[in-house]
Amino acid sequence: MKVFSKRTWVLFGVIAAVAALASVGAYAYWTTSGSGTGSAATGTSQNVTVSQLGTISGLVPGGPAGAIDYRINNPASYNQYVASVSVVVDPLWSAQADASKPACTAADFTISGSPDSVAADLATGDHDYQPSGMSIALDNEATNQDNCKSVNVPLLFSANAS
Repeated sequence: MKVFSKRTWVLFGVIAAVAALASVGAYAYWTTSGSGTGSAATGTSQNVTVSQLGTISGLVPGGPAGAIDYRINNPASYNQYVASVSVVVDPLWSAQADASKPACTAADFTISGSPDSVAADLATGDHDYQPSGMSIALDNEATNQDNCKSVNVPLLFSANAS
């Protein structure tokens, strides 16, 4: 019968200790559960701008209407929905070069086709509506309209989301 040396017994002891620690480590854990919170923030819309494309000239009482074409610019880095665009002659505007005659006012003009349906989810950038379907005409009134000669008629655009 062979007797192991002291060195061999130490080696067996070290191996047994490592095995014992490994087996304990494999089974030594705690169970737990938990919860937490977080948040996410949303952005907001940015106003689009609407501008007239081209010029309208040569309006005369009872004459043909001029097309009102426009551009919508979406400055946001994301799509935004526009349902329609409306245009009116500035209701506060008037022109009266000759005080002896009636002033030219928004009431002297008719805008047709407003609001114009856009109904689009617009990407970033410019979107042209030409033809738009909107037009402006100088009405043929029963009064003197000389103050409507050679005037620039201010148009006000508004984009609507619904």
